[in-house]
Amino acid sequence: MILQTGSAIPSTAVELVVNATLPAQIVLAILAFLSLLSWAVMFAKWLEFRRLATRTAAFMVEFGRVSKLDEAAALAKRLEPGPHTRVIARATQFLKEIRPLALDGGEVRTRMNAAQVEAFHFVLNAEFTAERDRLGAYVPTLAIIGSASPLLGLLGTVLGVIDAFLGIAREGSGNLSAVAPGVAEALVATAAALAVAVPAVFAYNIFAARLNRFDGQLDGFGAELIALLARDGKI
Repeated sequence: MILQTGSAIPSTAVELVVNATLPAQIVLAILAFLSLLSWAVMFAKWLEFRRLATRTAAFMVEFGRVSKLDEAAALAKRLEPGPHTRVIARATQFLKEIRPLALDGGEVRTRMNAAQVEAFHFVLNAEFTAERDRLGAYVPTLAIIGSASPLLGLLGTVLGVIDAFLGIAREGSGNLSAVAPGVAEALVATAAALAVAVPAVFAYNIFAARLNRFDGQLDGFGAELIALLARDGKI
């Protein structure tokens, strides 16, 4: 039975947790760990997105002044590393790997052909995906915690209710004063699970929206890189 006959009736949530059965305490301990993990992820990702916003704003101001890809490459080397600088570095590396082709008659081709332009698009898209995966690391953890915590809380509640009714059957007392403390203790697991899940779900949706906005920014940046190549006579 959750509460022994004659023992003091818990009056606070802390007393309910202290007097809980071992299975309920294990569930609460897991929920406490998941809560600490989710808040650590939320704080770390918040700092990361904040730094990214500051770096992106500073970079785009400088990038708006360049007119050639070589100038953009020099800018990327000068500024602090970030998603946009890594994209530029990968683009310039790809262009260096494409050597001018000699045509019939000895003329040298300086413009990229259609296949090379398409390959350049693939390189940019691959780099965009890598940057998004890097920025989105650990964000799915919040979704997992948000969906799994209520189930753990339900498990703790069910175990607590089962133990309460078994105790009532053993003691032969079914009045409200005997049932209420045990049911209240069982519901603590549900309350704890919701306290873990709600912030995690909110944070996941906020970070997911920021990742989608980041995707749009990278797509626009890729279009600007291609425009630089066109102005530079490489397309």
